[in-house]
Amino acid sequence: MEKKLNSKAIMITFMIGAFFAILNETLLNIALTELMTVFSVGAATVQWLATGFMLVMGVLMPVSALLIQWFTTRQMFIGVMTVFLVGTLIAACAVNFPMLLAGRMIQAVGTGLLIPIIMNALLLIYRPEVRGKVMGTFGLVIMFAPAIGPTLSGVIVDLLGWRWLFIIVIPFAVFSILFAMKYLQNVGEVTKPRADVLSIILSTIGIGGMVYGFSSAGEAEHGFASVTVISVIVISFISLLLFVLRQLKLDEPLLNVRVFAYQNYTRGVILFIIVIMAMFASEIVMPMYLQGPLGLSAKTAGLLLLPGALLNGLMSPAMGALFDKFGPRKLIIPGTIVLVGVMIFFSNIGPSIPIWWFIVVYMILMLSISAIMMPSQTNGLNELPKHLYPHGTAIANTLQPVAGALGVSVFVSIMSQGQQSFLEKHQAASAGKQLINEAMTHGVHHAYWFALALSCAAFFISLLIKKAVAPDFDEN
Repeated sequence: MEKKLNSKAIMITFMIGAFFAILNETLLNIALTELMTVFSVGAATVQWLATGFMLVMGVLMPVSALLIQWFTTRQMFIGVMTVFLVGTLIAACAVNFPMLLAGRMIQAVGTGLLIPIIMNALLLIYRPEVRGKVMGTFGLVIMFAPAIGPTLSGVIVDLLGWRWLFIIVIPFAVFSILFAMKYLQNVGEVTKPRADVLSIILSTIGIGGMVYGFSSAGEAEHGFASVTVISVIVISFISLLLFVLRQLKLDEPLLNVRVFAYQNYTRGVILFIIVIMAMFASEIVMPMYLQGPLGLSAKTAGLLLLPGALLNGLMSPAMGALFDKFGPRKLIIPGTIVLVGVMIFFSNIGPSIPIWWFIVVYMILMLSISAIMMPSQTNGLNELPKHLYPHGTAIANTLQPVAGALGVSVFVSIMSQGQQSFLEKHQAASAGKQLINEAMTHGVHHAYWFALALSCAAFFISLLIKKAVAPDFDEN
């Protein structure tokens, strides 16, 4: 007789591991300035600690579908947490920047593979009727960990130094591995499909190129007009096109792109991409505006956005429970309407608006995102048959870093171009502070007009969402 799964123990194991792995994504951001001084590197070099992390995660996501079918749940979870621990140890002991970067990239390997493993297992363990609450609880970890990362990082760096950002994580990673060894059970079946090397190469070039290209566009002098940026994006697009065509021909594809034949999944993925773009961009553009025309410090700007980020995480379980009770439409449609309203506000902001308005509206933005993101993703995955779970979760998680990089680069590029055109219009290449602030406000308006267009598209897509029916769920 098959041993009954202890779903609570499995869920606790996943949440402990995921919290500290995902926390690590944003934990280092606040320390980048200090690391530039410590290792005598410039901003363009040190940013690879953040961009490179996202790049490695994006490249590994497509391979996760294959690995999930090759190894047991225990092997995968303990394996990736061990890899994450090794990377953390290397970073904690770093004596130069290359060593720190190497440790950071190894950490990214563990983090990048962890989320698809967990999401696939949760789909297999829990019935569709309760998946909203389960995914919402897991969403609390996904949202809450990166939200407190910058604040926690600032405290640790000020009191203990940058090295402790890694040292503090080590005992929790060890505990997670030991806890998994004792309590984690295997979920699903090991089928060991054939690994297609060409597909792996094409996906690596395609996804890696997209993340790198979009990230570089936000930093390059000429933005998307840069020859290097254009070349990288074109090559990556061609690689992705060849990858998709190859997957359609293979009997055992690396990523089964036929998941897009399921309409709720496709619509959910599109909504997910739009929301990720809006969230990532707002986390970049809004602090820049608060520190520019409003003249706030970086720490103050970060604290003003913290309540919204925390609300997003805390509301995730509640939104999951509401999704189970009422279905996706009663959450996603109002969520997109609120998203449109928030973007209208941000596209008309000015220095005269009180600071507390930004706090409240940003909280409303995060609330609308929590009403859209997890319900749309869970509803889409619910429609897939069990054999497509690894592919559905892998594709959704692959698109997250791509959408994040795209959102940041596009919004920053639009803002910069709007700012520049304003200065050129006023013939003020070396203008005073007031005119520069007006130019930035103009650029921010342009960026949020584009966000408003995306939000309107999200609203119309939400009208087409239907409650998905899982085709073949079996009790464990």
